[in-house]
Amino acid sequence: MSNMTINEIKTLMEDIAENDPLIEQLHSDNRKGVQRIIESHNRKLQKLKKEKEDFAKLTFFEKKLYKEGFSLVAGIDEVGRGPLAGPVVAAAVILHPDFYLAGLNDSKKLSEAKRDEYFKVIQEKAHSIGIGMIEAGEIDIINIYEATKKAMLLAISNLDCNPDFLLIDAMKLQTPYPQESIIKGDSKSISIAAASVIAKVTRDNLMKEYAVQYPGYGFDQNAGYGTREHLEGLNLRGITPIHRRSFAPVKDYDLKG
Repeated sequence: MSNMTINEIKTLMEDIAENDPLIEQLHSDNRKGVQRIIESHNRKLQKLKKEKEDFAKLTFFEKKLYKEGFSLVAGIDEVGRGPLAGPVVAAAVILHPDFYLAGLNDSKKLSEAKRDEYFKVIQEKAHSIGIGMIEAGEIDIINIYEATKKAMLLAISNLDCNPDFLLIDAMKLQTPYPQESIIKGDSKSISIAAASVIAKVTRDNLMKEYAVQYPGYGFDQNAGYGTREHLEGLNLRGITPIHRRSFAPVKDYDLKG
């Protein structure tokens, strides 16, 4: 190994197995560059180990259900309860038992870039995905709690197959399917986490479209939440068709135009 250059060793280490005997040989190479490569390799292995451990924790509920004979486990989550504008969006996602995506977690804990990346992977690898959406006007009529449940039920009905068990984030639904409600489920169940990402990216993309249709409110940045820019937009431009008029402070503004 001593006749290899630092760059050659670095390239070799990119694909080397964890217990490869060459690693032991490298430990006897006193070159600082080689030792830094070893340290970097060890950090990479530790990161991969933690990712697998974290992922294993997130599959606890799914694995338990698979052992009980359930195969089509749907994770269900929603996004958009709190915004002043836009719909509430729910997603139902059924994953294959061998699904693996390191780093997948509650969408709120992920960067936008990571959410977009995982969104594409989930779409490609999921067994089935269903989306449910309730618009602002109906939210005003039936209230946000009922709208959230309705969006979830729509998401389930829009799956291209019938689930045999539901894992739901902090909600109970009237359905013919057995279910379990999990508090903070998007950080405890891989299926709910996947649904969280699908719902979040779907809604964010829609709000970016609304930002073009209704400029001046910053919908592409705030997703309809009550930021300063959004409130200033309400002051200057009034209420749009996608605003929730039953929500304060929207209901306190006079309708303009």
